[in-house]
Amino acid sequence: MATADVLKPDFATRRSHFIFTDEHDQLRESIRRFVIKELQPHAEEWEETTFPDWVFERMGELGFLGLDKPVEYGGQGGDYYTSLVLAEELVHAHCGGLGMGIAVQTDMAIPPILKFGTAEQKQEWVVPAIGGRKILCLGITEPDAGSDVAAIKTRAVRDGDEYVINGSKTFITNGHRAHGIVLVTKTDPDAGRRRARTAAGQARPDGERDPHVGFTLFLVPMDLPGVIREKRLQKLGMHASDTALLAFQDVRVPASAVLGQVGKGFYHIMWELQGERLIGAAGSVAGAQHVFDRTLVYAKERTAFGRPIGRFQAIRHKFAEMATKIETARQMVYTTAWRFQNGEYPVREITMAKLYSARIAVEVADECIQIHGGNGYMKEYGIERSWRDLRLNRIGAGSDEIMLEVIGRSYGL
Repeated sequence: MATADVLKPDFATRRSHFIFTDEHDQLRESIRRFVIKELQPHAEEWEETTFPDWVFERMGELGFLGLDKPVEYGGQGGDYYTSLVLAEELVHAHCGGLGMGIAVQTDMAIPPILKFGTAEQKQEWVVPAIGGRKILCLGITEPDAGSDVAAIKTRAVRDGDEYVINGSKTFITNGHRAHGIVLVTKTDPDAGRRRARTAAGQARPDGERDPHVGFTLFLVPMDLPGVIREKRLQKLGMHASDTALLAFQDVRVPASAVLGQVGKGFYHIMWELQGERLIGAAGSVAGAQHVFDRTLVYAKERTAFGRPIGRFQAIRHKFAEMATKIETARQMVYTTAWRFQNGEYPVREITMAKLYSARIAVEVADECIQIHGGNGYMKEYGIERSWRDLRLNRIGAGSDEIMLEVIGRSYGL
C-alpha cells in the first residue's frame, strides 16, 4: 500500500457523537449564532446587574425554551438531546448565571409540571413558560435543610378547600423575577414516624423516620399575599442570575395548586433531580471545554523565553491532561443521555456523570487560571469568572458528597 493511501489522523476533524444528527448540528449552529450575537455582548453588564427578563421572552419567541417539550404546549417536540445542545451552547454567552437561570426554567421547573400536573396546570404554567411569558423557579432548599430533605420545615396545612403555607426557602434561582414556584412542602409531619416498610420489605422500628413520605409539591403564584422575596443573595459566582431568600407567611392556595399526589412530593422531586443533574453535567463539560478553548488560544499567542508558552512541555502536558478529562466526561454524559432518552432510568450513571463532570470542570478552570498566570487572576480575561461560575456545580443539584453517597448505596453498601 502506498504511503499516500494510509489513513492518517486528522485532528482538525469536527467532533461528533452518535446521539447527534444533522438536525442537532443545525440547531447547535442556530443557538450559537443567537447567543454570540444577542447575549454575549452583555456579559460584562449582566455580571453586575443580572440578566434581564427579555432574555426569557426572546428565547421563548425563538422556541429555545421548549426544544424537547410537547408541541401541544408550545414546545418543539424534539428529543432529549436538544436540551443538551441548548445547555452546551449557552456557555458562549460568557455568563454562567444566565445558563443557570434558563436551565431552572427548562429543566427543573417545567418537567415536573409536565410529568405530574393536571391539564389545567399545564395550560396555566407550562404554555406561558415555554413561550417566555412566565418565569418559574424551584423551591427545595431551606436555611436549615438542603441535602437533608427530612429536615424541611415549610408546612402546608389543609384548611377546608385550601392549604395554608408557612416557611422559607433559600438559594432560589430566579426567585426575584419568577411568576410561579414549584414548592416542596411538608403536609404530614407525622408521616415519617409511622411504621413503614424498608427497601428490603422489613417493618421499620417504631419511631424511626422514613424521610420519603409526607411531602407535597405545590404550584404557588409568587404574587400571592404572604409571599415575601426577602433578600437578593450575594454569591461567589453566577452573578448574572438572581438568587433569592424567600418567606411564606400564611400563604393560601387552593387544593388545585397541589402538583402530583399529596404525600408523594419526595418521589416527584427525586425524579426531577435526575434530569437536572444530567443537564448540569452537560453544562459542566461544555463550560470546561469553553475555558479550555480560550486558554488554548492564549497559550499559542502568549510568549515567554522567546516562544509561545504552549510549546513548553509543562504547558503542553497540562492541555493533554485537561483534554483527556473533558473527553472522558463528555462520553459519559452522552452515553448516559442516550440511555435516558431511550426510556431507562440510570440513576447511578447520572450521578456518576454529574459528580465527575462537575469535578473536572473546576479542575480545568483552575488549571486554565494557572496557565494564564497573573492574567488569569484578572477580571478582564474572564477566566477567573469561569472558575467562580463552574464551582457551584460541585454543590448545586446535589453536592459531591451526596453524589458519592448515592453511588455507594447503589451497590448495596
